[in-house]
Amino acid sequence: MIRLTLPAMSDAERPYVARLGRTGSSNGVHDFELIGEDVDGATYVGRNGLVAIDGATAAELEGDVIIVDPAGGRAERILRRGSTHNTLLVTERCDQLCLMCSQPPKKTHVDRFALFEEACLLAEPGSLIGVSGGEPTLYKSDLLGMMERVLGERSDIEFHVLTNGQFFDDADVVRLRDPRYGRVTWGIPVYAAEAVLHDRIVGKDGAFDRLETSMAVLARAGARIELRTVLIADNVQALPILASYIARRLRFVEVWSIMQLEHIGFARTRWASLFVDHAADFAPIGEAIDQAMLRGVRAQLFNFPRCTVPVAWRGLARASISDWKRRYADACSPCRERDACSGFFEWHPTEQAEAGVRPL
Repeated sequence: MIRLTLPAMSDAERPYVARLGRTGSSNGVHDFELIGEDVDGATYVGRNGLVAIDGATAAELEGDVIIVDPAGGRAERILRRGSTHNTLLVTERCDQLCLMCSQPPKKTHVDRFALFEEACLLAEPGSLIGVSGGEPTLYKSDLLGMMERVLGERSDIEFHVLTNGQFFDDADVVRLRDPRYGRVTWGIPVYAAEAVLHDRIVGKDGAFDRLETSMAVLARAGARIELRTVLIADNVQALPILASYIARRLRFVEVWSIMQLEHIGFARTRWASLFVDHAADFAPIGEAIDQAMLRGVRAQLFNFPRCTVPVAWRGLARASISDWKRRYADACSPCRERDACSGFFEWHPTEQAEAGVRPL
């Protein structure tokens, strides 16, 4: 697993953004030049003085955009050079409490939008930057302002925002029609077509009705939407009904992503009751995909190793797991489709991973 947070020492008084490079590569106020390297890590100098980072080589850090937290003694690799999986965690607060939440929410929030904005402006050309939480739209005004300024200055950047869709309202329609939002995709979860079931899964009464209100707002704004449905025991048999609902009511979405469960957070402690072995019974998933696609809704599979998906739907299984937390089972070594495969999350049960794959 690639470490995104590393021990770091800096004498600065407050957090700051830095882009790391070798000597002579500096050309901006945020650029820090390499001045030394040893077995523990690398040391850089820039406008905030020295920063010594342990746990990675200068070659590994070359071109990375980091946030240095002097008081916390750490550096976060916010934008890794060459990675297509860079994501900003803008808050750990959330208004929902999903059964399978991979990152259980916290009550506290640290506002770092100004730092994220500086970091995004340093992104590599053509970057797609993820935004996640918690629930990012709890701070909707700050979030939209940050993205609008970045998109205004960098016409080559796009954002993908994961949001539960609980906070969009009529006042947002005009704002979201701004052409800059043509480079923003909203990743929004819907877990069932039945309000009672959806609300139970997300742990919030009225969430489904509020989601429908937000979807109407986004549709009027012409927003780009990716629907997301995590597969759990509670909703697997209801997937065909959900597919029908999406085809009837939400045909304006760009794509529907059905996602296998991640063995972390709440899901880890509830694994036995939540996890669905799709390889043992793919029927409800296949039926849902067929219903959606026959009615014009594009579907795809996230976090499904390709060899575990029946041939008829295997082409929909994407290499979806971020590079820093992806691994493959030993049995995957000779597989011809490994590069196109999601593999497994680093924290997926090893015995389950090894028993569930066969090289293609």
